[in-house]
Amino acid sequence: MSWILLIIAGLLETCWAVGLKYTHGFTKPLPSIIVAVAIVGSMVLLALAVRNLPIGTAYAVWVSIGILGTVMAQWRLFKEPLRPAQLFFLTLLLISVIGLKLTSVER
Repeated sequence: MSWILLIIAGLLETCWAVGLKYTHGFTKPLPSIIVAVAIVGSMVLLALAVRNLPIGTAYAVWVSIGILGTVMAQWRLFKEPLRPAQLFFLTLLLISVIGLKLTSVER
């Protein structure tokens, strides 16, 4: 269950990171509220996940999900190109996340 919470927390991190672009410096109320809710939700779920997961592993996975999701969103939503080298390094990041999951011990 902790891993599911952590994955959802990472997806919420992606939401708020991408959402920052839509807030226009927090001058647009609705996107700003959505970003704030996503930030709080992401942090709460991360806090719940680290009850049973090592903090270093959980934080690295959380940030990595946010990075992967944000980069994919910038490609899809904002039509920013992904170069082959970027895809290579994102693949390495994904492999690292999988490795952390496989070698982590839940308490």
